[in-house]
Amino acid sequence: MIYVYLFILLLFLLLFVLSSKEDVSAYMAHASDKSYPGEKFFLKAAVWCLRMKEMFSAQLGKNERQHKEFLYKEQLNKSRLGKKLKLLNPELSEKQQVKNFYLKKYSIALLVLFVGNLLSLCVAVSSQTGGLLKEGGYINRNSYGEGNVELVLSAQIEGKEAEEIFYIVEEQKFKEEEINLLYKEASELLLSLILGENNSLDEVTKNLNLVSAIEGYPFNISWEGSSYSLIHTDGSIQNEELADPEVVTLKACFKYDELEFEEVFPVQICPAELTDKELLIKSIEDALEEQNQSSRTDETMVLPNKIGMENVTWREVIQDSSGYLFLLICVASVVVFISQNKEVEENLKKRNRELLLDYPEVINKLTLYMGAGMTIRNAFMKMGEDYKKNETSNRKRYVYEEILLLCHELQSGISETEVYAHLGKRCSLQQYMKLSALLSQNIRKGSNNLLLMMRQEVADAFEERKNTAKKLGEEAGTKLLIPMMMMLCIVMVIIMIPAYFSFSA
Repeated sequence: MIYVYLFILLLFLLLFVLSSKEDVSAYMAHASDKSYPGEKFFLKAAVWCLRMKEMFSAQLGKNERQHKEFLYKEQLNKSRLGKKLKLLNPELSEKQQVKNFYLKKYSIALLVLFVGNLLSLCVAVSSQTGGLLKEGGYINRNSYGEGNVELVLSAQIEGKEAEEIFYIVEEQKFKEEEINLLYKEASELLLSLILGENNSLDEVTKNLNLVSAIEGYPFNISWEGSSYSLIHTDGSIQNEELADPEVVTLKACFKYDELEFEEVFPVQICPAELTDKELLIKSIEDALEEQNQSSRTDETMVLPNKIGMENVTWREVIQDSSGYLFLLICVASVVVFISQNKEVEENLKKRNRELLLDYPEVINKLTLYMGAGMTIRNAFMKMGEDYKKNETSNRKRYVYEEILLLCHELQSGISETEVYAHLGKRCSLQQYMKLSALLSQNIRKGSNNLLLMMRQEVADAFEERKNTAKKLGEEAGTKLLIPMMMMLCIVMVIIMIPAYFSFSA
């Protein structure tokens, strides 16, 4: 997998080189302040990818019906997306916003894929360099008391398929003279430990404390069996490694590796019949075990060069899980790519909710200014100027941005009737459409009771805002049910666990 990740990384570097001359100044001019390191490289790469996509699409059969249908659907989707983006940012052109949207979408997907590829490469390299089999065919043993080393080896014998062997390299053992000294000390302590409530072993009337180990000594003390490698206490036999029948004993004993002191109960165990493959695996394991036993006191275990009369090649089988990580990153990249469209829909919903909540304020200001003697045109101009002066943060209010756009249209010479119709169309909410219809009708036909209708609209708008606030409160309460249920479960666990343990005691 390392070569795959390096190849993908090379493709990214080639993409960065090919796209180095692409121009992204138009996007950067309208981009938000939030950016990430190397954003310009991925934006240029996205521009290059989009350009190549258009060129490739243009070279496909232009007269083919399916190609024309594909182009039609693509243009239709862009048109719908452009209208939605125009509602969110009316000050920017629809074409530029669609282009910026796709640039952002492709650049983020490329970023996720690039970072995921680097992470997968690091995991793959780490797994390969962290192997236990060293150059020269040796494995470092753990020191005394640190436990055995478990690994998977691949044995390649000339002319035969490689066989994978799960093998345990034992920790570094004590030398025989060291074990004899430790045994003498431990045997002196054993009598006092195992007596329990009895006075001596000559007369045992109560349970013995048959300890399985003595602290500070490397012995396993078994009181039921002597050789668990051949026969277990439940009667199951492990005879795969036997070449000839063998007598073993069930006993109580000190045991360190193969050193035992025991009461003998002889049991004869016969070897099992093995297939050719099992015999091959057994010969490999026997060779490993022989090499292991011959180097028990050494710091390293050198693997055998031959199995019988044939040469063998050793290779450690390393579990490389980086492929799963890279697959997950690819899925995440696709999800991020697709989620960009959903983000537009969510922003559009937030915009409509904000327009709905701001409507009573706007209609109330408009009514107050008209009641004070201002014309409709001057009332909108006044609201636009106040918004510019009082804007202390970078956060925009969509309704006042629409009013600013309305003021620009009025200043550019567009008739008031068309301007008010444009306002209702851009807001695309029933309340604003009704307001634009009232204002347009007043301009065309004139109306003496416009102010009265506006005041009635203010009352209705505030009443509707109350209902909207109640609805939003109910939605928030519903969303809080999940964390409330989680807290209830936690409280129940906190109460019930101590009660359960108190009854058990």
